[in-house]
Amino acid sequence: MHPATRLAITAVSGRMGRALIQAVVARDDLQLTAAIGRSGAEYLGQDAGQLAGVQTLGVPVTADLTAVLNQVDVVIEFGPVAAALAHVKTCLQHKTPMVIGTTGFSPEQQDTLKAASQHIPLLLAPNMSVGINVLLAFLPAITRALGEGYDAEIVEAHHRHKVDAPSGTALALGRAVARGRDVALEEVACMDRNAISGPRQDGSIGFATLRGADVVGEHKVWLAGAGERLELTHRAASRLNFAEGALRAAQWLSQQAPGFYDMQDVLGLKQGAVLPFSD
Repeated sequence: MHPATRLAITAVSGRMGRALIQAVVARDDLQLTAAIGRSGAEYLGQDAGQLAGVQTLGVPVTADLTAVLNQVDVVIEFGPVAAALAHVKTCLQHKTPMVIGTTGFSPEQQDTLKAASQHIPLLLAPNMSVGINVLLAFLPAITRALGEGYDAEIVEAHHRHKVDAPSGTALALGRAVARGRDVALEEVACMDRNAISGPRQDGSIGFATLRGADVVGEHKVWLAGAGERLELTHRAASRLNFAEGALRAAQWLSQQAPGFYDMQDVLGLKQGAVLPFSD
């Protein structure tokens, strides 16, 4: 029997941090060995399990990732962009693989992550859900089959505390639609229809954002043609869904060579998958 993969989870006081700890305790193949919180936070020193509302785990929360990396095989990061980038630098120095679910990175910051992945295994995914990633894999083929006569709109909804908009997942869905049309999303994206007068521009990909209450996450790709409409919807009822995906990614990443990965790699899916329309 292989030893359990040792994990460090960052941003443990956040929604995803707590969900990840709750999910880890149910696994025999994974072990929480380090819990990272915000510098100066009142919960530092508290047991990570108690913080997450599960049993005592004997893992105190610390703000110093460097001090615990000798006990860690993979770091799972869902903290803010600035904290995530600082942790990437630390992991790079110690050659520790990272699973990153943080969203809102600028193109320049994504380049920093890609540069780091030349030296450590690094997985970046705006959404760790298995269902969303299956949709992302097949969406280019669906879009390509429908053709440009179908207008594409992407609607997403999240809880009121989410900072970035549109969500990283919505943008990933937009890129998948654009890939199916052999265009760059940046060339056809419409982020704000209120700023545009006149009819809808052919080939554009529109985004609509909703924020309210405690919505975990909902995404809908709306493909409208003459006389019909195809709606592809994913609804997350619990953050444990994302947590289970992140743990699956961490277990997989622990066995990989340095490189820049995503959930498509974890699930064995290839970009631009072809639908099985024929044998």
